[in-house]
Amino acid sequence: ALRPLLVQQLRGWAAADALQLHWSPLFCTAPVGGPADQPDYLNAVLVVQGAAAPTPDRAAALLAQLQALERHFGRERRERWGPRSLDLDLLWWGGLQLADDALVLPHPRWSQRSFVLAPLQAIERRWGQALLLPDREARLPQLVATAAATGEAWPEPLPGREGWPE
Repeated sequence: ALRPLLVQQLRGWAAADALQLHWSPLFCTAPVGGPADQPDYLNAVLVVQGAAAPTPDRAAALLAQLQALERHFGRERRERWGPRSLDLDLLWWGGLQLADDALVLPHPRWSQRSFVLAPLQAIERRWGQALLLPDREARLPQLVATAAATGEAWPEPLPGREGWPE
């Protein structure tokens, strides 16, 4: 199961005493980009609080750990935006800004993608407080309203899938 392995990896780089994990439910969404014949994806977001201070080296190490988990679950990187068994993205880490060949933080277009915003919205509602976003001036309800105004179908959580992905 992915969840216990992911928690184990996160505890390896986080300030374990204060680590808080906020899991979104699962959402089923159409793929964005890539081949037209791809099946829908299951998407979710995990917000981690209490992590070690963000640095480029720590971000690179975390990305390597996430990609190792992807490989463990059968991911093979064949084509950009192609079908995949698992895709673990690092969206942002505090105020860290990074742009190199391997990692861009904050993740490009995260704030425009319903498959990211809908799970974040679910976490914020359940948690009962506003998430601290990479752009300190931005608020999730405003980003959601802007993204929803595009006319794209807004993702809904899958019923009974709060404990993903077991």
